Amino acid sequence: WAQWISRNMTKGDHPIYMAAYFLLIVFFAFFYVAISFNPEEVADNMKKYGGFIPGIRAGRPTSEYLSYVLNRITWPGALYLGLIALLPTLAIAIFNGSNGNFPLGGTSILIIVGVGLETVKQIESQLQQHNYEGFLR
Repeated sequence: WAQWISRNMTKGDHPIYMAAYFLLIVFFAFFYVAISFNPEEVADNMKKYGGFIPGIRAGRPTSEYLSYVLNRITWPGALYLGLIALLPTLAIAIFNGSNGNFPLGGTSILIIVGVGLETVKQIESQLQQHNYEGFLR
């Protein structure tokens, strides 16, 4: 098994490596959503403060509806993240480029974009807190 791993999982151009990479990104996207958004807690808070979703009863039906919508939203997002992360690896494998020495992999691109978006969001909130119009117009 150690030889199989060294043959198939150490280079980024092997199809098994790419499939595992893609599946792990999709899995962790769902994992992150599961730990960061609790539909039961949101449904209870909505019920406690008098909020509701039109056509959905408060309590358990609201929680089930939120779970349903969350899954429907997470699937395209997770697949998109997986494809964006896999794009540089696929390009290198298809074009036999740079012998795997490409400086930015898919994960690096995801991290850079995530940090950039979070930085802009924090700058915007700081500027709005001080009654400025905004950073980006």
